[in-house]
Amino acid sequence: MRITNSKLKLTALAVITFSIFAASAFSTISKQEDKNNPAPEKPTEQQLRAGYNFMQTKVYTKQQDRQILELFRGLRVSDVSDGMDKAGLADVGLMSAEIHASWKDTTHFTHRFVGIAVTVRYVPTNQPAARGNMSIKEFDDWIDYMYANVTGEPFVEILRAGAALVIDDDPSTDAGNIGSHNIMEWKSKGCVGVVTSGGARDTDEVAAQKIPLYIKKVTRGIRPGRNIIESVNRPVSCGGVLVCPGDVIVADGDGVIVVPREKAKEVAEYALETIKGDKAGRRELYKELDMAPDDSVK
Repeated sequence: MRITNSKLKLTALAVITFSIFAASAFSTISKQEDKNNPAPEKPTEQQLRAGYNFMQTKVYTKQQDRQILELFRGLRVSDVSDGMDKAGLADVGLMSAEIHASWKDTTHFTHRFVGIAVTVRYVPTNQPAARGNMSIKEFDDWIDYMYANVTGEPFVEILRAGAALVIDDDPSTDAGNIGSHNIMEWKSKGCVGVVTSGGARDTDEVAAQKIPLYIKKVTRGIRPGRNIIESVNRPVSCGGVLVCPGDVIVADGDGVIVVPREKAKEVAEYALETIKGDKAGRRELYKELDMAPDDSVK
């Protein structure tokens, strides 16, 4: 078919007109999106000098936490890892394998836990330790002062049922942030498990108490003179992973995985199907091998 110059001109004019219309429409939509999602205000120089947090802490209700925890009930790290893959988060949230269970129960799996992250960060001190030649009372008074004012546990006030305490600590510091006494106090407030990038002491007693604890190493010293509390319920790094307050923490013999709160439902739905299939398949194999069912297939 022969195409005349006039037809070409009309076609070109139509294309240009459509392009202008589309650009105008896109501009209108973009402006509306910008209006609905305004860019955060740029911090002032004064705010930056005073210290400025670019990542804000989201706050969730007890009911919201309970609903999320119910979705993850009974799930293992491996199931959740598969769910993260399905959500497009492969290898995201998996803490370093160096973070491990300090004790294990391979009968009833009481070392496992699922909880909602409450975070705390300790940093190494740059202050001198206790001076020598103190009397017992002077040394005890110094310790009391340090725990109350420098290296305390203010996060205890926000622990509640289902909380998972995640501690960002320098592993090179031999500070026993966690011991057999304070971990029981945390449990009494509702804490279901503790994870730290540092260490813990009294690990024999913690194992006897059967409180889930995941550490990088064993530590022996007290906190006073070794570290300082820096923040509570702020984003932290633990085991090479970002942990935000409100994220879901799943821990078992395979280690620890962190699920971003906004992806929790999608991850849990797939993970649940994974564990259902795994248990069903292994139950059949238990029968074939004449093995008595254990808690892992119930």
